[in-house]
Parts: sequence; structure tokens; C-alpha cells
Amino acid sequence: MTNEATTPSGQPLGISHKPSQTEAMFTKLKADNKPAFIGYLPYGFPDPDTSLDALRTMVEHGVDAVEIGLPYSDPVMDGPVIQAASQIALHNGETIRRVFEAVETVANAGGVPLIMSYWNLIYHYGVERFAADFENAGGAGLITPDLIPDEAGEWIEASDRHGLDRIFLVSPDSADERLDVVSRNARGFVYAAARMGVTGERATIDASPEVLVERTRKAGAANVCVGIGVSTPEQGAKVGSYADGVIVGSALVHTLLNDDSRTAKDASEGLRDLAAKTESLAAGIHGAR
Repeated sequence: MTNEATTPSGQPLGISHKPSQTEAMFTKLKADNKPAFIGYLPYGFPDPDTSLDALRTMVEHGVDAVEIGLPYSDPVMDGPVIQAASQIALHNGETIRRVFEAVETVANAGGVPLIMSYWNLIYHYGVERFAADFENAGGAGLITPDLIPDEAGEWIEASDRHGLDRIFLVSPDSADERLDVVSRNARGFVYAAARMGVTGERATIDASPEVLVERTRKAGAANVCVGIGVSTPEQGAKVGSYADGVIVGSALVHTLLNDDSRTAKDASEGLRDLAAKTESLAAGIHGAR
């Protein structure tokens, strides 16, 4: 009897030797002494069609890789801005099945497509099914904020079969032993959370992310990217001076929201503001060194 993880003859699928899109991106940028700019946006926000336009806009105006968020009803890591955007997307009826349209959009625009998702969504969709659909859409890797390597056996196997990157998180409170486990099991890069807590824009970025990046590299990680709190070109330049990549979420999502931070702007206005914000952040991040 065969299953989704076997060949038609019933043999287990092997390990893919397809090169990592994410690692190729870092190699190219490091040759130019530039950090990567990774931008986040939830799929389906402010509506399905506009979200695809927004993803294209981000790539066209300087984002190297796009972290496509899967809207979730209980986003424990997300701050109020991303929660508001996710609720709008959920209200529009967005599902995990349709996020692969976003993956294809980013890939066709020339960006590296990543997905950020809480594990419950992947688990209920089907781990092998998700990996296959993600690969077929041109996806590069999955960021799992609530999945640790110790509990990720099924995902590690599926991602190896389909040549997908595994991006786990570390924080300033992570012990050296935890950094070692994450670095050994990650593929593509390690996501260093600048601080404990939820996402959101911040007026300042303290020194703890730089120490965390150094510790994670010592643990064996080839690429370490910093996220949570970066919202200005100046902050992006500061983080980009020592990190391999800078992850920006809330500041980009915010451009598509009205002043009440709960409703979406007119699409043309929002996309114009998104393009301007992306360009300014890209200039700061790519010019960090």
C-alpha cells in the first residue's frame, strides 16, 4: 500500500538535492556585502487580489524575500497591526489552499517566497501535502514560530524530501544548547527574534539582537536574520550592519491600514504607500555596510 510519501511503486521518497533558494540569495548578497531585506505580509489582506499586487510591489521596490503570512485566528506571536490585517484576511475567507497563489506571485516577480505559519494550520492541511504543494508553487522555505526542532520530525522529513528550507526561531533568552539544536536543524537561515514578545513597530532597537546573532553564528548557523520591531530605514541599517538579513513586518502592513489601524485603505493609496515604505527601508538595509 502506498501513501503520499512514497513513489508509485511503494518505495519511500528520498532526500531532494535541490539547492536552497534562500541560501543562493544570501550568497549573491554577501558577494555585494549587503544584508537581505525580508518583508512580511499576510496573504488575503486587504483582499485577495490586492494582496497579490502588494506582494509584487514589495519585490519590485526592493524586498529580496517575502515572508507570506498565513492568517490565523489565534496568532500568539503577532502584535495588533498584524492581528488586524489577519482578521481582515480571515473575514475575506482566506484559506491555506489559496496561499500558493501568493507563492507563485512572489516567485514570478523574482523574489524568494517564504511562508510564515503557525504549525496547527500545516498539521491540519497535511504535512506531506503542504510540502508538495509548496514546492510545486515555487516555494523556498517555511518559518514556524511555534514549532521547535525537537518536535518537528515530520516537517524535517517532508522538507528534506521536497528541498524546502526550515526556519526556526531563537530569542535573546535562548540557552546555548537551544541555539545549537536550532542551528543544526535549520536550513536557509535562523530567525533571531530581536526581543521577547509580539511583533510590532518600535522606536528603538537595543543591543541584544547583535549579541544573539553572534551567539547563533557561534552555534553553527550560516545565516542569521533579525526580526520583530524594525520599522525605519535607520533601524534597518543598524541591524543590517551585523545580521545577514533584516525582517520587517508591521511597518509594511501598517501602510495598508487606515489611521484607525483596523480597516484597510483604498487599494491604490495603500499600494502607493507600501511602495514608498519598501523603497525607503530597502535603501537603509541594503546600504547598511
